Amino acid sequence: MLKVGVLGAGHLGKIHLKLLQESKYYELLGFYDPSEENSKKVSTEFGYKAFDSIEDLVEAVDVVDIVTPTLSHFECAKMAIEKGCHIFIEKPITNTVLEAEAIRTLASQKHILGQVGHVERFNPAFTAVKDMIGSPMFIECHRLAEFNPRGTDVPVVLDLMIHDIDIILSVVKSPVKNVHASGVSVISDTPDIANARIEFENGCVANLTASRISMKNMRKSRFFQKDAYISVDFLEKKSEVVRMKDAPENPDEFAMILQNAEGIKKQIYFDNPEVASNNAILDELETFADAIVNNTRPVVTLNDGTKALRVAQQIIDCF
Repeated sequence: MLKVGVLGAGHLGKIHLKLLQESKYYELLGFYDPSEENSKKVSTEFGYKAFDSIEDLVEAVDVVDIVTPTLSHFECAKMAIEKGCHIFIEKPITNTVLEAEAIRTLASQKHILGQVGHVERFNPAFTAVKDMIGSPMFIECHRLAEFNPRGTDVPVVLDLMIHDIDIILSVVKSPVKNVHASGVSVISDTPDIANARIEFENGCVANLTASRISMKNMRKSRFFQKDAYISVDFLEKKSEVVRMKDAPENPDEFAMILQNAEGIKKQIYFDNPEVASNNAILDELETFADAIVNNTRPVVTLNDGTKALRVAQQIIDCF
């Protein structure tokens, strides 16, 4: 079992602590939180050991799980890597692209593995169809959330949209060509609602909308490719695949047939893949343990996290 410690015992940190405690892949040694009051509360309520400093925790473990505010990600990761610890780091990887590049370089030099917490990669609605997403040419994403002050320390692009940026970069195998975006600050000092258009060199276009001031929650993405349309509802954990194939000569009487102006007939097929129930956060933590033990590539590498942050920053720079 890998000895693990958690940095940060806020809302998400407590979820990580609980799951690591239950995992058969990790031995949870404890956590560090800069708030003495919060440390005592979490330690008393749940029985986790509270370390007196980051240094003490890092010295004791094999893996450091960084669930702190984004501004502190760089220093926490740097300290952990220099002490020889593998790092799981919540998204966004760091506050700036320069910091992300530095972490990526240092980890490579020290032969340290890192994984970034882009948890939607483990959403069962996405994993059910990801292998069917071949060469999408148009992608549309809507990620809308009701207002929650917990995420307003960063722009909505880094808080919400970055999930979809990472998903898109994982399925579009082409460099980004252009980025256009606009954002509006309504409640926060940074944009609360944003729209971005990402153009890729292969001609694919992705249109993303993210809002943290919506009346209802929505997390949907649609992928359009030749002869197929794939819909993923990350919130409801549902996915749908609509395919078009040449219509048979004698179609079923209930078949849905489309005929274009040239007389070519296509039949539409609907498929709702089975979506297995899972805990996406537990899955991402345990696949990282597997990568460490077997020295294999993590599902979401530090390079992946850096790419997502770079595109997110390009979007922010448009505002």
